[in-house]
Amino acid sequence: MSPRPKPPRWQRRADDRPQELLAAALAVFVERGYAATSLDEVARRAGVAKATLYRYYENKLELFKAVVRNSLIAGFDELAAGRAGKPLGARERLSLLLTAFTERVAGSPLSGIPKLIIAEAGNLPEVARFYHEEVIRRGRALVMATLAEGAAAGEFRPVDADYAWRIVIAPLLLAIIWKHSFQAFEPEPLDFKRHLAAQLDLLFNGLAAAPKKKERS
Repeated sequence: MSPRPKPPRWQRRADDRPQELLAAALAVFVERGYAATSLDEVARRAGVAKATLYRYYENKLELFKAVVRNSLIAGFDELAAGRAGKPLGARERLSLLLTAFTERVAGSPLSGIPKLIIAEAGNLPEVARFYHEEVIRRGRALVMATLAEGAAAGEFRPVDADYAWRIVIAPLLLAIIWKHSFQAFEPEPLDFKRHLAAQLDLLFNGLAAAPKKKERS
């Protein structure tokens, strides 16, 4: 007797369906960009009917929001929650934050999302507004709080945090842009660990508080 054929995967793993849809959507958004992505293509990539996709997401914007919330925002919230755990110094906290972004975003397929936003924000204000409100604000709050804590504790010298936070994250955004544009013309792939190490070295030496002068006896 020949084995019974396996049912389609969306029947076999109904509980996994949202994650499969989000994974397919992420891949298509990264490959094609937001404007060129169609729900038909996402459905095909996920192996479901388009009607199945609409059961979970009303339109492309809602699908994109779900992808970002599932892949990026959850990570920011996890890092923010970690602030209430084991006490860390500001230097260690900032290093942890930038390392997490490098490993989870810049050095992974998720890097296509920030690249997409940078490339298409001017033509897609609703998408850009969502990303600014839910992603950028979270990242800015984490960095600014760490800079303030470091200055208060004497680890960092006081800086204009309203502007310094952009300078803190700018090298990683450059790495993402480089990865998706000029990397193809380089003889060696971008080493994100070395890039981060160089960034942290320059960053912490620039932020270091001046040593306290010894009082004359």
